[in-house]
Amino acid sequence: MGIVVVGTVAFDTVETPFGRRENVLGGSATYFSTSASFFTDVSLVAVVGEDFPDEHVQFLRSREIDVRGLARIPGKTFHWTGRYGYDLNEAQTLDTQLNVLTQFRPDLPEAYREAEYLFLANIDPDLQLEVLDQVRRPRLVACDTMNFWIASKPEALKKVLQRVDLVVINEGEARQFTGEANLVKAARQIVALGCKRLVVKRGEYGVLMFTASSIFAAPAYPLEEVFDPTGAGDTFAGGMMGYLANTGDLSEEGIRQGIVFGSVMASFNVEDFSLDRLKSLDYPEIEERYRTFKSMTHFEGLAD
Repeated sequence: MGIVVVGTVAFDTVETPFGRRENVLGGSATYFSTSASFFTDVSLVAVVGEDFPDEHVQFLRSREIDVRGLARIPGKTFHWTGRYGYDLNEAQTLDTQLNVLTQFRPDLPEAYREAEYLFLANIDPDLQLEVLDQVRRPRLVACDTMNFWIASKPEALKKVLQRVDLVVINEGEARQFTGEANLVKAARQIVALGCKRLVVKRGEYGVLMFTASSIFAAPAYPLEEVFDPTGAGDTFAGGMMGYLANTGDLSEEGIRQGIVFGSVMASFNVEDFSLDRLKSLDYPEIEERYRTFKSMTHFEGLAD
């Protein structure tokens, strides 16, 4: 099978300088799986409440996302409210209602346990460890986290980082986790914990990937209008992991290509609120923007 993602399916209320949307579809697993579904089969593990409308489930199914792992239990769905100023790199969280997420205990359907690719989206690191104990022999395991878990559960998070192949975080979180102001030094410390690769999201400044012996930089796609950055990081991870699962190429070059596809997907996501841009997106648009990315960053080597 393709990718299994374990994360959140949520309602978002988002305000940016360009508008406001209330109770729209959100959540880390939602953005990741929608993005990855352009490249490969995706299976989703998350929890929602009784208030979660069937039309959202039907949307996921329309993307051919396997929702056998989406549990519906009594209570209300996780709801995040946030605001962005003109600096769209940083969200101000106004309200977080965990609701049914407090009862979330990811139990992977038997078929999911054979997954070759696993993405542990931004959830409690103790739950991420529970998921790692349920899968058998994945080729690639990647994870995300956030400042809340870095502050509240650093030891559990360290255990997760020791068991995954690739970590995706933003630069503020890399500095927070290590206490190191210099991003390169911080990255080296995280890679030394045991993960093979660290991918640092830098918003409008692009992405850096670190291994023990290399650094790769990819720019962000220059956009004239950015409406809503919510979910951009998960959309990036979905594009990257979806491409890798599609090709099966986990070489250095293959992963670099995956990072560029992830950046392409994130660039589409921020062009509208919620998942609206991804809903209208088609694959030829993705290919065209990938080619533009390549031409933007191409330069000749020095003459011998």
